Amino acid sequence: MSQGTGGRGQRTSRVPLAVRRLGAISYSDALELQKRLVEERRAGTIGDTLLLLEHPPVVTLGARNRNKSSNIVASADELAQAGVAVSETGRGGDVTYHGPGQLVGYPILDLNPDRRDVHRYVRDLEEVLIDAIAAFGIEGRRVEGLTGVWVGQPGREEKIAAIGVRISRWITSHGFALNVSTNLDHFRLIVPCGIADRGVTSVARVLGTSVSMLDVEAAVVTSFARVFDRVAE
Repeated sequence: MSQGTGGRGQRTSRVPLAVRRLGAISYSDALELQKRLVEERRAGTIGDTLLLLEHPPVVTLGARNRNKSSNIVASADELAQAGVAVSETGRGGDVTYHGPGQLVGYPILDLNPDRRDVHRYVRDLEEVLIDAIAAFGIEGRRVEGLTGVWVGQPGREEKIAAIGVRISRWITSHGFALNVSTNLDHFRLIVPCGIADRGVTSVARVLGTSVSMLDVEAAVVTSFARVFDRVAE
């Protein structure tokens, strides 16, 4: 397992983490749900929550380019023909793709009082995913200067998981997307995360065989609870 940040120094007491497995849900519905849960978390009416789900095919624009689409290389007609929608979002990062076969995780966490560090939070999410795919024999790693989880030879890595977060008064939303058995052809419609010189891959492609989404979810939950010192419910 990786030796990242993950709170291995001074640990906080382990608190409950509600895991909600939503199945397939539209991007707009998930966005509205996150907004509501963020307010509920801030008010203290719910505890820390991890949403796990899949989206229908959609290209999302991060805060860097929500008013332009320079990293969408497909035309509107090509997107329509592929059945891929386009949506703006308030998360960080650039353009990315979500679709069936991709495990999306939206943590709604209160980082107060002892985890108020954006850099640490992103590194922790990377560690969650590195550890989760290690359970399937895949060696994931970080790439200096880039966000997400990568596999393959140094200098020729391909992204297997993307991260784009939003933190509002230390309540988190948005999160990560792990390619499990995603249609990788759809990534050709965009320049993923604005990075033109590296490819994209999936758990199924690396292993050369299909993997149960439920098994991947379980690995992610186990790793998430460990890294964030939570007890999954």
